[in-house]
Amino acid sequence: MAATPINPATYQAQLDEKAERMQALFADVDTPELEVFASPAQHYRMRAEFRVWHEGEDLYYIMFNQETREKYRVDQFPQASRLINDLMPLLVDAMKPNRALRHKLFQVDFLSTLSGEILVSLLYHRQLNDEWVAEAKALKQRLNDEGFNLNLIGRARKQKIVLDQDYVIEKLTVHDQTLTYQQVENSFTQPNGEVAQKMLAWAVDCTQDSEGDLLELYCGNGNFSLALAKNFDRVLATELAKPSVESAQYNIAANKIDNVQIIRMSAEEFTQAMEGQREFRRLKDNNIDLSSYNCNTIFVDPPRSGMDEDTCRMVQGYERIVYISCNPDTLKANLEILGHTHRITRFALFDQFPYTHHMEAGVMLERK
Repeated sequence: MAATPINPATYQAQLDEKAERMQALFADVDTPELEVFASPAQHYRMRAEFRVWHEGEDLYYIMFNQETREKYRVDQFPQASRLINDLMPLLVDAMKPNRALRHKLFQVDFLSTLSGEILVSLLYHRQLNDEWVAEAKALKQRLNDEGFNLNLIGRARKQKIVLDQDYVIEKLTVHDQTLTYQQVENSFTQPNGEVAQKMLAWAVDCTQDSEGDLLELYCGNGNFSLALAKNFDRVLATELAKPSVESAQYNIAANKIDNVQIIRMSAEEFTQAMEGQREFRRLKDNNIDLSSYNCNTIFVDPPRSGMDEDTCRMVQGYERIVYISCNPDTLKANLEILGHTHRITRFALFDQFPYTHHMEAGVMLERK
């Protein structure tokens, strides 16, 4: 059985349906005309993961039907990047006759880039030994000799073996600027590289006439922080996940950007610090004086649950708010608070996940 097909001929129709659904959801909110940013119709996902099925001497990728939970064979996956599709058959064919590589292998994860790098994680139900390392190195060399810029990771319970590095370097172009991003295995990165570039360009356009400094909550690996830095005197950004903070610091240095400061704090902790409810040693340790920042603009990209009420109240204190949302329902709920003080001046739909129900939204709000 083949993977569930997608039909690029239907792409525009599904995008139009999403736009109608977004407009209907916000029909009772005063919004400007919806800006719609399309995805490529195929080969748009930079990440993919597959379970592995062993059948005699055969070895192949499988996925599961979300409704029936039935497994189906996957030889090609047109949703994934061309790079992933090119590598999939070569990788599995190389592992089929190799017991050290295939024994108790149960999953393969791919992380690719627009810049041509790809990282593969092989997951096992057994501990990996020196024989596995030797065979994995030979596999990596063989595939790189065939033109791939590949790194390999082996994972088992309480075990992680990295051949060279556990990240890829992505390069995203925003208008006339090319930005470098370290993307680490198992850390959040934007799944659709082409749409990610459009999101960054939209945010840069929204803030191009800015004055003062930018505050960003939930900054991840600095994805938006670095693109927006040129529009502000300084950028102060917060992120709780340690791997993302480390990648953000790497990215600041790689792009030679000197006006971005990352703090490892949750949005809730930062709200408490701004309102003087608590003092945080990490602010003192990094010589960060919150009172020295002149932040007129705040950028938020919260998790699916949206912002808590206290954070919404804090965000209302800024003249301009740029809000990227992976869940339009929680965005709308947050706008019930933000709408008391701000009006929406830009409204966007980003099609990060074609052929699915999922919608990514962006709004720009300015104080009434």
